[in-house]
Amino acid sequence: MAEVWLVVGLGNPGEKYAGHRHNIGYLVVDELARRLGTPLRAHKTGRAEVAEGRLGPPGADGPRIVLARPRSYMNEVGGPTKALTTFYKVPPARVIAIHDELDIDFGTLRCKLGGGDNGHNGLKSLRSSFGTGDFYRVRAGIGRPPGRQDVADFVLSNYSGVERKELPFQVDTAADAVESLIVDGLEKTQQKFNS
Repeated sequence: MAEVWLVVGLGNPGEKYAGHRHNIGYLVVDELARRLGTPLRAHKTGRAEVAEGRLGPPGADGPRIVLARPRSYMNEVGGPTKALTTFYKVPPARVIAIHDELDIDFGTLRCKLGGGDNGHNGLKSLRSSFGTGDFYRVRAGIGRPPGRQDVADFVLSNYSGVERKELPFQVDTAADAVESLIVDGLEKTQQKFNS
């Protein structure tokens, strides 16, 4: 059980971005840290906040995980994440990136291994820094912008009032999916969570 998993929540740092659709990854990492009972703290690299622990009940020899929120903007998350994979000796195959997904309806979740970046700047940055796209993704649906709203404006806007009521459920489900990926593997996780 010595293998370490790195769980990276994609988002933008700072209070200005906290409620934006683009920051779902940060919210899920916060929930996972709450479940571990370990607060996020500045990492030695200075480029991310991390929390370390084990999945499972206290004292259990569950899988080791490092939760991370890069302290960089979305299009630059690859550098801080790569620094963490080097520090913790985690290969991309044991990295789980949690991110918003335009092509999935709000409230819907999908998990997968590998793939392209689909225009997502955070995934593009990770792929560039890792030299591969072969890492896990927990894709939290935000849906497409209404009408002719620009995609960048949409992802950098707050959730609607109705969505804010449902958001805690989406965050909780995404955190469950991350734990399932680590404990049960991709196939079982997809059967349980992909809708």
